[in-house]
Amino acid sequence: MIDDRGALARSPAHDLALDCLVAGIEAAHPERVCRDAITLSGSQLRVEDAVYDLDAYDEVLVLGGGKAAGQVAAVLEDLLGEALDGGVVVTDDPVPTDRVDVVEGSHPVPDESGLGGARRVRERAARATAGTLVLAVLTGGGSALLPAPAGDLSLSDLRATTDALLDSGVAIDEINAVRKHCSALKGGRLAAAAAPATVVTLAFSDVVGDDLSVVASGPTVPDPTTYADALAVLDRYALAVPDAVRPHLEAGAAGEHPETPGPGDIEGRAHVLATAWTAIEAAREVARERGYGTLVLSSRVRGEAREQGLAHAAVAEELAATGNPLDPPAVVLSGGETTVTVTGDGTGGPNQEFALRAALALDDGVVGAVDTDGRDGGTDAAGALVDGATVPDPQTAARGRAALADNDAKPFLADRDALIHTGRTGTNVNDLRVVVVR
Repeated sequence: MIDDRGALARSPAHDLALDCLVAGIEAAHPERVCRDAITLSGSQLRVEDAVYDLDAYDEVLVLGGGKAAGQVAAVLEDLLGEALDGGVVVTDDPVPTDRVDVVEGSHPVPDESGLGGARRVRERAARATAGTLVLAVLTGGGSALLPAPAGDLSLSDLRATTDALLDSGVAIDEINAVRKHCSALKGGRLAAAAAPATVVTLAFSDVVGDDLSVVASGPTVPDPTTYADALAVLDRYALAVPDAVRPHLEAGAAGEHPETPGPGDIEGRAHVLATAWTAIEAAREVARERGYGTLVLSSRVRGEAREQGLAHAAVAEELAATGNPLDPPAVVLSGGETTVTVTGDGTGGPNQEFALRAALALDDGVVGAVDTDGRDGGTDAAGALVDGATVPDPQTAARGRAALADNDAKPFLADRDALIHTGRTGTNVNDLRVVVVR
């Protein structure tokens, strides 16, 4: 899975860190997750602890989107066979399928192909009847991959708004509050379009806390946010958005547009099949098998990436110096989603900034950080693996600090042979980080 692994695995500690990261990514892959959680016996479709009798439905569809949606659709085809009647999903990682149409879109900024795919998803949902079972596949990245501009908004309005939100370090729940109220599909509106069909959500969570109203901007679940909340996000961060966006949100807040469906407005069952914990648990098991003590800091780490990089380096330093919070050899793990407030014009992503800031502080230990989808910040790198030798002298440290200031972590880390490349992994449960101290 990891390109040039031999160059990265400079020591047993580096090798262990890479094994932990790979184990976490593989554990969250739809092929493994879906086959563990979903079975079909006769007409009885079991998803976790729920059973759906397919004989009670006239048709079974797969609809949805996200980075892992194509992979999930392919597994569902294999599991359900002729019981599956079709469907449409939008992804940036397409795979061959026979019954479900897989549309390739763009992430993190939506494109015309994604727009067309989102329209097809909504149109197919609108044709559903009371005899339809909709398996709604929603995974991380679905917000960008299912663009469906509401009202008079355009795709360019959505693109510019997404860019402004991402560059300002806005938390994902705040980003999605805005996206939902600029969309004809998000915030429960897919489920509303499919009514009176039975909608069963199959989710891979890439958000802190696994709130389904945030995963892919919650197309099939009630939305607790409002137009007023979306306007508050624009004001809180002083965001410059296209001219049409604020009037659209203000009209909604004034009651001129229907609010997104709230609690009690839509029905359905939801299953969260994979989360950050899926990856963390697998990584922890690898470390334990190697005889390392383990500690999970949190599956909910968030905030500025560089600040969290410094914090994780401090944990490694404390562990090596004092044996707190546990005696070496030890592995410390975390998940979640950090953000970057972009002020420069460089290239990188949250995990690369995290790793670079950790490298600037590290004396002992190895620190690795990846986005489990294999693309950190829209780059072709998943993240980075660093140690005390990544920044060996004051001159290198000065270049590293300059790279951070310009949000240009990728070239610096590439020059230090620290980047991790996996290619698209087929899943997305957000960030996975590992700290190894021998």
